[in-house]
Amino acid sequence: MIFRILEDQFARKARDAKDADRRFMQLALALGKRGQGRTWPNPAVGAVVVKDGVIVGRGWTQPGGRPHAEPEALRRAGEARGATLYVTLEPCSHFGKSPPCADAVIAAGIKRVVTAIEDPNPEVAGQGHARLRAAGIVVDVGLCAAEAAFDHAGHFRRIRDQRPHVILKLAVSPDGKIGAAGGKPLAITGEAAHNRVHLLRAQSDAILVGIGTVLADDPQLNCRLPGMAARSPVRVVLDQSLRIPASSQLVRSARETPLWVFGSRLAEAAAATRLGAAGVQIMRMPPGRASGLDLPAVLHALAEKGITRLMVEGGSRVAASFVAADLVDEIWLFRGAEAVGAAGVDALDAMPLSKITQSQAYKVHASETFEKDTLTIYERS
Repeated sequence: MIFRILEDQFARKARDAKDADRRFMQLALALGKRGQGRTWPNPAVGAVVVKDGVIVGRGWTQPGGRPHAEPEALRRAGEARGATLYVTLEPCSHFGKSPPCADAVIAAGIKRVVTAIEDPNPEVAGQGHARLRAAGIVVDVGLCAAEAAFDHAGHFRRIRDQRPHVILKLAVSPDGKIGAAGGKPLAITGEAAHNRVHLLRAQSDAILVGIGTVLADDPQLNCRLPGMAARSPVRVVLDQSLRIPASSQLVRSARETPLWVFGSRLAEAAAATRLGAAGVQIMRMPPGRASGLDLPAVLHALAEKGITRLMVEGGSRVAASFVAADLVDEIWLFRGAEAVGAAGVDALDAMPLSKITQSQAYKVHASETFEKDTLTIYERS
């Protein structure tokens, strides 16, 4: 009987410890999201220092990618000897623009590290964990790995495929339209959904549209949530012939918020010079096999500049071209409540919306409701 009681107590303590680990890692994941859109080319990592069951330090990757989350959490913790560190990605083990995080963890006297997932970066790839273990630190890997993989998808995609993680955002009416007849702009969803879109912009490194959207809508492509203008992403325009007007809101604000325009190598030099004088960065690309630019080459160029999370926001032809090229990793599908009519603009040009909503290539990751509007987030299966 006594042994049974002891076994039950031991099992209860083990469950409690596991539950505590999960709670602390969930906090680290939430902290990491604070840096999304601001840390590229570095991943947006979250870290929590816990001593005797009490949180003594919290950290996340700072703007520009430094300091990293681990030294930031350790700095805030002060005395961390004997504590446990929860971190969403393996601590780095190499000298870059800052010393290895693994060394900072060892120097702080941390006794246990709980990491969500290993870093695929060849300069790390298990070496950070190995260095910690060699120093006598207990290392546990894999807690909340699926959540961490989703949050760090941009970093993983850039390392493995040399391109950003592509998030396609669509706002679609019940009859599958994204605009009114003749391509006229139309508010498909309400204010609450619009705010959610602007938050996604703030969590993206860059946002991309085609020249058709620029000419039709004259968008700003910034984050207009109160107090978050500085979180606006890099604006990217696919403009083969460099037709973007100097009077557009994008060009006029190019010195405040970066604007990168991808044009063909065959575009007129005078247009490139004019845009460059306005602060626009021009990137000359080879044409694709069909009309338009070579999308894989565009994505590779963005990755080389450090972009890890790319939000694609229009229009229907650009969206369809990314889907057709199998370059979409995540889909944010907003659905409004009001039908547009048969003359409206189809969401994916000539491609049916079922190409993504009923495709085995994608699965539902999450869903949200905003008054009369809904959001379904799909991810690669």
